[in-house]
Parts: sequence; C-alpha cells; structure tokens
Amino acid sequence: MNKVEVLRKLMELGEAFTVMEAREKLGLSDKLLNYYLQELTKEGFLKRIYRGVYAVTPNPAQPPVVDDFLLASLIVKPSAVAYWSALNYYGLTEQIPRTTFIQTPKKRGYPGRISIGGRRFRVVTVRPHKFFGLTTIRRGGRNVSITDPEKTLIDCLDKPQYCGGIIEVMKALRNGAFDKETLLAYAERMGSTTVLKRLGFLSERLGLDLEEEIKIPEKNLRSFSLLDPTMPPDGRFDRRWGLRVNVPDDYWGELE
Repeated sequence: MNKVEVLRKLMELGEAFTVMEAREKLGLSDKLLNYYLQELTKEGFLKRIYRGVYAVTPNPAQPPVVDDFLLASLIVKPSAVAYWSALNYYGLTEQIPRTTFIQTPKKRGYPGRISIGGRRFRVVTVRPHKFFGLTTIRRGGRNVSITDPEKTLIDCLDKPQYCGGIIEVMKALRNGAFDKETLLAYAERMGSTTVLKRLGFLSERLGLDLEEEIKIPEKNLRSFSLLDPTMPPDGRFDRRWGLRVNVPDDYWGELE
C-alpha cells in the first residue's frame, strides 16, 4: 500500500478521523501507520488537530475544514451534541451559541472545557441513565449523534445553564414542534423531580396541557427548586410545583 492509497482510504472516513479509526480502516501495524500519518502530515494532506485526531484535505494548499459537530464527536466518546447546540440545530432558539455543547456519560477522562484552534467545546457529564434519546445526523461526511428534539428540551430543563437560561427553554417549548407524549416520557425517565417541576410549571404557563399528567409526590413539593439556576435564589414560592420562581416580573414579556 502506497501513500496515495492510504490517503484515499483515509478520505473515505470523512473530514476527520481518529488514529484508532485509521488503524481499523487500513489494517496496518502501529509502526507503519505512524509512518504514513507523519509523512502525509509533512506533505500537508493531514493535520493533527487534537490528541489522536487528524483532519484530511485533498489539497495541501488548502487547510482542512472540519465541522464542529463532527469534531465534537471525535474528541469525546461516547457523546452526543446537546443542549444549546442541539436547540440551535433544530431551530428551537434564535441564539447562535459560540460553544459546541457535548453530552457524555463518561465520568472521567475529559476536561469540562476544550479549545481547539479558537473553537470552544463544553463537555457535560451526565449519569448513564440520562444518556438516551439520541439520533444521528450527517456532518462532515459522517454520522454524528445528537439528542432528539424532545430529549434536547428535557436536557435543557435539567440544566438550563447550558442553553442560555430557562427563557430559552420557554421559547423552545412555545414555538417548537415536539411530541408531547415523548416529552413527558423522557421527563419521567430522567428520574429528576426538578425536571418534572419545571416542566409542569411551564406547561401551565404556556398552555401545553401536560400539567395534569405530571405526578409529583407531596413530600417532594415541600422543598423548592429554582426555576432558573442561572439567576439569584430569590423570588416568590410556587407551592403548586415546589418551585422558587426566581425571575423578574417582566421576564415573561420576552415571550411576547
């Protein structure tokens, strides 16, 4: 196998690949694989962009371009694009996040924040039982995992700090197209009383007609979760949902 053949096979992997993927694709020894990676990098066909991750270009005169979602899927495994990034992908927010948000069930091995060539990634670790509701999209010539619309909304209710605050969740719930039964099932599957509280409160506020289906044990209503953890812990107490509505009075005007 010569360098041209190696490059052709590597390009079949998409805009970027991991060393492990290259090893599986080429079936070479580590020594020979490292040789080809070094040579193709010297010639400008490859560029090492992160630990064990290479980008590929057919033209050495042009720097390789790698989609942010694809890059996220390569630097964190297992993972899915989530939170604000997924909201934006589905058109559920007008805001364009400057950071790509990645969700992973892996407890160790990844820093919370990663910067690659000026591009920023936020890695959010969740318990394994919260890592579900995934679908795939094509980015950079490859399949990339992303949370589906209903899971994206529930994740944002779980951690509003990763989507711009509860106001962005409210806008998405009001304007987005989603399956109500799936949304409720996902909320229950999360095993979080706070998620159910926030969903019930917003459903009532927005007229989603989900509140009657949400059952919260009386004992869990005696403690008050914050409606928006990105804001100061003050405001009125909503005993119906066990929430502290810590948003300004004119907050709801942003929904108009």
